[in-house]
Amino acid sequence: MTDAHLFAIGVVLAWLAGVRAYLTVFGVGLAGALGWLDLPDALQATQSPWVLGVSGALALAEFFADKIPGVDSGWDLLQTLARVPAGAFLAAATLSSDGELGAGAMAAGAGVALTSHALKSGTRMMLNTSPEPVTNWTASVGEDVAVVGALGLVFAYPWLTLGVILTFSLCIALSIWWVWRKLFRRAPKPA
Repeated sequence: MTDAHLFAIGVVLAWLAGVRAYLTVFGVGLAGALGWLDLPDALQATQSPWVLGVSGALALAEFFADKIPGVDSGWDLLQTLARVPAGAFLAAATLSSDGELGAGAMAAGAGVALTSHALKSGTRMMLNTSPEPVTNWTASVGEDVAVVGALGLVFAYPWLTLGVILTFSLCIALSIWWVWRKLFRRAPKPA
């Protein structure tokens, strides 16, 4: 793969880590362990049975915690401490040709992961104000499917996956901005 492809893969993995860090690490590690991918040296740590076991167990815990309104917001708050560093690691490890993690790639990965995490958390906070639980479950399952789908697509079509994720992020950000404006617009002044 060219450096440009690795860049796109690194950005996508960082974005996915901001949404589902444990599932992303588990998916990358499992694909490497099963021989589906030839991972860069720095990413080969994700193939370890220990990393696979822990990330798989945490992905399963996150799957259930994310379906309960209220609990999911607390989980997202707590996971800010894991998702941003995971995104930084995945981006830097993907771009590392010699196994050393570059500071610039780590900072970029952290920024991408923080952005996707903020979009996810902001969307979920708005959904939690809804009195019915269907939207929460639908959003959570949608996130799970999106992460698994993007993991399956990113290594074959990195630029397509990056384009889809950027378009999706822009749509979500504009939706949040629109709802925010509608909720907090100023009332007209009486004449």
